[in-house]
Amino acid sequence: MIVELKDTTTSAIAKRLIAVREEGGAVALGRVLTLVIAVEHADHEAVIEAANEASGEHPMRILVVHAHDPESEVARLDAEIRVGGDAGASDVVVLDVWGPAGADPETLVNALLLPDAPVIVWWPNKVVDSPSTSPLGSIAQLRITDTPRTTRGPEVMGRIIDGYRPGDVDLAWTRLTLWRTQLAAVLDREPFEPVSSARVAGIRDSTSTLLMAAWLRLTLGVPVEIEAIEPEVVVGNGSLSAVELRRTSGSVVLERITPSTVRLLQPGEPEQHITIRARTLPEVLAEELRSLAPDRVLGAVLGRGLPALLEELAA
Repeated sequence: MIVELKDTTTSAIAKRLIAVREEGGAVALGRVLTLVIAVEHADHEAVIEAANEASGEHPMRILVVHAHDPESEVARLDAEIRVGGDAGASDVVVLDVWGPAGADPETLVNALLLPDAPVIVWWPNKVVDSPSTSPLGSIAQLRITDTPRTTRGPEVMGRIIDGYRPGDVDLAWTRLTLWRTQLAAVLDREPFEPVSSARVAGIRDSTSTLLMAAWLRLTLGVPVEIEAIEPEVVVGNGSLSAVELRRTSGSVVLERITPSTVRLLQPGEPEQHITIRARTLPEVLAEELRSLAPDRVLGAVLGRGLPALLEELAA
């Protein structure tokens, strides 16, 4: 069910949302969080769809805030309420705001937040200099950004480092989870030799590539070389092509060969093919929603590993 409200107020939206759910015989029980999505473009159906899919694992209320023409002197608020089949396991409220109506987004969404439930804010495809001090980020336990697949990596990472506070996360880091898990598993097996250096092959200016190199540098305490790969050469929708760990007995290489498969090469062992899919946006979003605790590893990477790596790259 979809209900449209034109030139309305948040109080009217909250009342209509309750009425719509009661009319449909549904209640808001079981919603575990509120996800606020701050979008800048009218084409935001893809992020709503991703949140709806993630709601299958995390039933939630989704508030989409789309600010139009903030310089306008005319204040206006339109809303679209989606429940039932149009909203997955969630309520969806799309707020289109113009002019002064969008000047205070915290107040705008407050009346629509689920009571006594965590608040997560997500900025798709946007770098936010200081998420925790932004109007929406200040009310959130978890603040999610998603830097693009190719971007001005060192510049963007510098801004993320400067504004980082526990509870901030970027989906470029989340996309590395399966790679990091597999590399850790390899090093937990014989031979237990130290790694002397490492190589990361990927899109050079991708934040995922930089984060992987910084994590290896911090975790292993060794030099890490970044091999630049052109975006069109990288298999799948990710940024990484391969990771090599160099040891005395030879190199361990983890290399993506299809969108769903990586090849593991180790000295003295047959080639292995391992299923590591290039995960979708709903999958990485759902992963971040599983725990609202600050990611301490990411905090260490941003606090120590990445600054040292960026300093080396700039030299």
